[in-house]
Amino acid sequence: MLTKEDIIRYLKILDNRLKEKDLKGEILIFGGSAMVLLFNARPSTEDIDAIFKPKDKIYEIAKEISKEYKLSENWLNDSVKGFIESSEFEQKVLYRFDNLAVYVPEPEYLLAMKCMSLRIGAESSDIEDIKTIIKYLKLKKPEDVFKIIEKYYPENKILPKTYYFIKEIFNS
Repeated sequence: MLTKEDIIRYLKILDNRLKEKDLKGEILIFGGSAMVLLFNARPSTEDIDAIFKPKDKIYEIAKEISKEYKLSENWLNDSVKGFIESSEFEQKVLYRFDNLAVYVPEPEYLLAMKCMSLRIGAESSDIEDIKTIIKYLKLKKPEDVFKIIEKYYPENKILPKTYYFIKEIFNS
């Protein structure tokens, strides 16, 4: 598990490795790592879900870091790209190191993405993450959440479980 301190530490190491190779990089962080870094919503996450560039070089450096620090090979991955429907969202600079800029999407987009990728189960943090963002955005009713989701995703792609879950949050 990666704590906030771990995430920052490994991002700084990545930054130093980019600097050694005279490369500039950008990372846009989503998922649990965004929840840890942006909202302090939980103490840790399994990995850093992100999109980044230069992709091949950052993957190469991340692999070196995983071996050197005994991290999972997927400690930094771009599997989140399957949930990115739109690039029409604002990004905020979270950290700007010498050779690496780290961004997070606007909270509304994080909420929409969390709702679309909703996993329900004992091992999932999605439910608490969604509740945290709803509270942060001061949303008062399910329609407020659906309006945000539909800003980024077509209505016909929203699964019934998402509708039921969002309605249940506001009824409890």
